[in-house]
Amino acid sequence: MSGLSPLDRFNQLSDEEAAAQLLAVCHSRRWAKEMAAGRPYADLAALQRAADEVWLGLGPEDWLEAFAAHPRIGEAGGASADWSRQEQAGVGGDTDVQERLARGNADYEARFGHVFLISAAGRDAPEILAALTERLGNDPATELRVAAEEHRRITRLRLERLMAQ
Repeated sequence: MSGLSPLDRFNQLSDEEAAAQLLAVCHSRRWAKEMAAGRPYADLAALQRAADEVWLGLGPEDWLEAFAAHPRIGEAGGASADWSRQEQAGVGGDTDVQERLARGNADYEARFGHVFLISAAGRDAPEILAALTERLGNDPATELRVAAEEHRRITRLRLERLMAQ
């Protein structure tokens, strides 16, 4: 498969290999399986459109499965730790903000039953803390939709990185 673009190589993978790569991006087994079955994709835009459509067609149980793989904001770990470290590059620094993020994460998880998700790329810790604080005021149904939208954004960024390898 030498000389092929990353997308062309991806399109030529077996369903199982493609699903494994996609699972590392999104952490929803159903999403990964449906995306792998939708190949070949003509270009990155087509891949991204399909990713959005499949994600938005999933239900809360699939979203929660994907959320569970994410580390808490400001912490390393979880199934998506490598991706998350890059995405959360702006979160380090101020100890006070880090402590407030840790408390906010705990409050959020107690209220909503899943990790706080935010597309952290390009955001610093105070911006993330402000979003976390604001979203604690959401009702559970609203927050599930907000977290799913944030996860959709995270997935788009990760797909871009996967296709750039």
